Amino acid sequence: MRRAIGYLWASPNTLAAVAIGLLLCGRFRWVQGVIEIDGPWVRQTLNRLPIQPRAMTVGHVVFGTDLAALTVTRAHERVHVRQYERWGPAFIPVYLGWSLWLQLRGRDGYRENPFEVEAYAVDTPGPSMPDAADAESDRRWS
Repeated sequence: MRRAIGYLWASPNTLAAVAIGLLLCGRFRWVQGVIEIDGPWVRQTLNRLPIQPRAMTVGHVVFGTDLAALTVTRAHERVHVRQYERWGPAFIPVYLGWSLWLQLRGRDGYRENPFEVEAYAVDTPGPSMPDAADAESDRRWS
């Protein structure tokens, strides 16, 4: 029940992200309860952002520059998925508010953002590889 509430609470962001993924002609995959989207136009869009992320989460959707980026950033991005489940529609304004507040104080609005601090805490040095169970449970949407 709690998981269903998390999906519902994050659904406005998730639905917007799915629409963006469709507009960008992305390749959709279902991985561990999250939609992962990559493709040439997704990569171009991410590369145009100020921080040029390899992956970015919006609700229960993770955009990646490619499949390798989605794999390597999976643990980090799943932290953001859980944050969306907690914060729901408020996530984006609160995240951006923290970033702005930090920048106005002369600090790093990305790396020092509490949402990123929590997500980077799960990262380990070197690329992480999906285990066999993940590979078998993944379904590709095209």
